[in-house]
Amino acid sequence: MTYRAWFKCIRADCGQTYPLDAIVYNCRKCGALLEVEHDMAALAARTAAGWKELFEERYRSTALPYSSGVWGKKEWVLPEIEDTNIVSLHEGATPLLWAERFGKAIGLPDVWIKLCGTTHTGSFKDLGMTVLVSQVKQMMARGAPIKAVACASTGDTSAALAAYCAAAGIQAVVLLPRGKISIAQLIQPISNGALVLSLDTDFDGCMRLVQQITRDETIYLANSMNSLRIEGQKTVGIEIVQQFGWQVPDVIIIPGGNLGNVSALGKGLLMLKQLGLVDRLPRIVVAQAERANPLYRAYLRNFETFEPVQAQKTLASAIQIGNPVSYEKAVRTLKQFGGIVEQATEEELADAAALGDRCGLFNCPHTGVALAVLIKLLRAGKIDKAERVVVISTAHGLKFVEMKVDYHQRKLEMPCRYANEPVELPARLDAVKEALDKALASRASGA
Repeated sequence: MTYRAWFKCIRADCGQTYPLDAIVYNCRKCGALLEVEHDMAALAARTAAGWKELFEERYRSTALPYSSGVWGKKEWVLPEIEDTNIVSLHEGATPLLWAERFGKAIGLPDVWIKLCGTTHTGSFKDLGMTVLVSQVKQMMARGAPIKAVACASTGDTSAALAAYCAAAGIQAVVLLPRGKISIAQLIQPISNGALVLSLDTDFDGCMRLVQQITRDETIYLANSMNSLRIEGQKTVGIEIVQQFGWQVPDVIIIPGGNLGNVSALGKGLLMLKQLGLVDRLPRIVVAQAERANPLYRAYLRNFETFEPVQAQKTLASAIQIGNPVSYEKAVRTLKQFGGIVEQATEEELADAAALGDRCGLFNCPHTGVALAVLIKLLRAGKIDKAERVVVISTAHGLKFVEMKVDYHQRKLEMPCRYANEPVELPARLDAVKEALDKALASRASGA
């Protein structure tokens, strides 16, 4: 069976299409975003049982390129890519962790964390970047005039782009907001040889500039408004269902910034239902930081109007975005999935991340936003205690150690409820024993 895919305008009243090797990011007719459309009739020729068997056979195998969690679902992602042009760093196939102790702490027994941060560069952005860079490599091999691939980033996108371009031998260009990303995020593109432009603006300012420079077709755009990224990121939802033995959870909570990942999650789940692998869909919850919450504000108005905001400084720096480019796609997804949007304050997200860490996790602040929103919705009765809930952990906590250090040293402008400062002592046995006795007595009393 021959499988095909192409770009299509997201607006039903337009429907313009373009080949995947076209250098196009918005519809040339109406200006809307594009999405990758698949030949669903061809995909449906294989039974649901047949797809499950194929995906299970490939999952975590050593056979290239299927050892990747993304490329193990190649027919649903980028079916016409040649294997020799696939640029993979064994992304995906990340753990789905039962957060038993955290669940007990908040009163929700069936809560799971999808650990997307255990992939190569430490965030879910790898899932989309393997697809985009692979397609660019194929386009260049066929004569496209591309000289570099560029993105605006709050950190994780730039790390993924730089790594995959380095693996492919393609020049990466990243535009970063100066002083607004962690050192760990900054050093990743530097180490991988990207041209790093540190600009005196915020992410939205970087995004405006990268859209302007990529009007030159020799510079290819890698932000999530390029729907090739969505094709890789949509495998998160598919993989969650596969890891549950092809059972659908009740709720999936995902942090939201530029909002490409929201539509990606929905797209993968919809493909599962359309092709008969599942018979129902979960609710999707988008979690936003209170200081960067344009989607939440629109949700309160039933999405009747959308107004960009000036994003304020937040511990959840990767979602410090006031004018998300994928807003229209995200709203469509939320309406399809009975979605909810909720926000978290700085104190709420920091405490939720720290509580999760105390239960054996090591959360990035954006996962903290999602955990805080879970706690709020549970307390409000919008999530039932009997439901199975999955929280998407978007990045590894080691990329945000400065935030964690400040929290535990009580340097943040909040009580830091779960702060755990080192106890400084003289190197004497009596002092150590006294500290041990005090700590163990406190633990026994539940203090």
